[in-house]
Amino acid sequence: MSIDKQTSREPAQDRRNVAGGQDHEVRYEAEKMGVSKDEVRDAVKSEGNSRKKVEDKLGG
Repeated sequence: MSIDKQTSREPAQDRRNVAGGQDHEVRYEAEKMGVSKDEVRDAVKSEGNSRKKVEDKLGG
């Protein structure tokens, strides 16, 4: 029996969201916006994980 390659892969990463628990994503967003990692985490907590909302909160 063959395995369907489409179903055997991990789901594609959603670039529209910021994963607040992932240090590399928080670090990237902090460097991009010129703010601290704590400010990014606070924005994710208050605004949700939508990248647009987080960037708007951070002044982007």
